[in-house]
Amino acid sequence: MTSVRRDLPLMLALTFSTGVIDAVGYLGFDRVFSGNMTGNVVLLGMGIAGAEGLPVVRPALALAGFLLGAVLGGRILGKTPKNVWAPRTTLVLLLVAAGLLGSAVLAGLPGSPTHAILGSSTTTLLAVAMGMQAAAARRLAVADVTTVVVTSTIVGLAADSRLAGGAGEAWGRRLLAIVLIVLGALVGALTLSVSFWLGIALTVAITLTVAILGHRSRDAA
Repeated sequence: MTSVRRDLPLMLALTFSTGVIDAVGYLGFDRVFSGNMTGNVVLLGMGIAGAEGLPVVRPALALAGFLLGAVLGGRILGKTPKNVWAPRTTLVLLLVAAGLLGSAVLAGLPGSPTHAILGSSTTTLLAVAMGMQAAAARRLAVADVTTVVVTSTIVGLAADSRLAGGAGEAWGRRLLAIVLIVLGALVGALTLSVSFWLGIALTVAITLTVAILGHRSRDAA
């Protein structure tokens, strides 16, 4: 089995967890995306333009946090080759899980979503973790599965389809990535009816599982 085939289900699991995180951030913490930076940039632009009710500070902090996380992830991964699950890949994902755990603790504090400092700290730390996750996924280079966005995946699914005159290659993984981020958002929204920290805690469990399975598959290769 190739490394890409081994890593594909793990990256799809992280895609699901990103859906959870973005639902929690957007619905629970004043319309902030911690994984989908395209949405954050758009919200930030409209907020700066003065659109009523749109935040500026939290999206800006989340964007900065995501960039910081991607830089940290890239530095830790160093010159790890693409398509290879290295010990540093495991380390990055363990740090992602630690960041998510810290976010869950912050989210569980009384008044966290509406409190200026606690709420902003939660979404910013989530964004740092998502940036690191995206850096690890980029290095693993599983085609069409970045774990944090599905816009290019949707384009590939449509433009390469038989309907568009293409061969329809990789349609299964593309469709799964889209469906899983939607399902993650659904689950994330549902967890908010119980607690603000529950959805984030779920992503901690998913990320730890992915890190362990990925490391074991490397050892077994």
